[in-house]
Amino acid sequence: MKGPLFYSKILLFGEYGIIKDSKGLSIPYNFYNGALKVDEDPSEEAKKSNRSLKRFADYLKNLQEEKPALVQFDLKELYEDIEKGMYFDSSIPQGYGVGSSGALVAAIYDEYAVNKITVLENLTREKLLKLKEIFGEMESFFHGKSSGLDPLNSYLSIPILINSKDNIEPAGIPSQTRNGKGAVFLLDSGSVGETAPMVNIFMENMKQEPFRKMLKDQFVKHTDACVDDFLKGDVKSLFGNIKKLSHVVLDNFKPMIPAQFHKLWQKGIETNEYYLKLCGSGGGGYILGFTEDIEKARKALKDYRLEVVYNF
Repeated sequence: MKGPLFYSKILLFGEYGIIKDSKGLSIPYNFYNGALKVDEDPSEEAKKSNRSLKRFADYLKNLQEEKPALVQFDLKELYEDIEKGMYFDSSIPQGYGVGSSGALVAAIYDEYAVNKITVLENLTREKLLKLKEIFGEMESFFHGKSSGLDPLNSYLSIPILINSKDNIEPAGIPSQTRNGKGAVFLLDSGSVGETAPMVNIFMENMKQEPFRKMLKDQFVKHTDACVDDFLKGDVKSLFGNIKKLSHVVLDNFKPMIPAQFHKLWQKGIETNEYYLKLCGSGGGGYILGFTEDIEKARKALKDYRLEVVYNF
């Protein structure tokens, strides 16, 4: 048995901001993917994943009892497949901000949800919001609190524009320029980030008035401008706004940036060779980078592992 592939995702803009109703833009990243699988001779990794799926199934059973109107699963089949040793075979790094749990949630929903909303339907805003709500509840098993966006992106495999909490739509993003010098890239921090502690720090900070003001007047403002610029393909304005955003993050989200990257972050802002921002909740995993000249950025970051995600 081998289920369909579900891809990782990258939230280009909107991390933390979407909790406070900023815009966001999320794109599938098909370099990494995962699928449900059963092997004759499972590895240790597969057995570990299988045990985790068993706990997840118990959680879904409770969810179904508590919110019967939201979602129903074929639990009998799910438990039978877990008995057979089913696991999630995934190349998506965990704790890296590219949606490892999102892909798993999408795979389970796709295989076991009863009366599921499918990708082939006319995806009205109502259907998208319903899916997002279901996925948010499902993914909360992994993160404590989830917006449901990662699984939504993974499930639909299309770019998603978040206008506000209850206004999301499929987005057409400018097509990539094959030989474009500009690029979005991932930088490997070399350590794993935990989502829950980072979100807790953010929520604590939100209790302070100056932080809330900064979020609204600077962070959300620059994030929204970046999303608009990116969708319009206005590269010049985009880089001006990314620079501002990178600065705001360095000044106000230090705990989310691994300490060894503070100087590198600052250097990008000073030299304009690249700008860094958080990828997901931060604390480790990947850091997202933007550059107008990928060769310059490669030279400046030659000591780090850099993966290009998008060219323009």
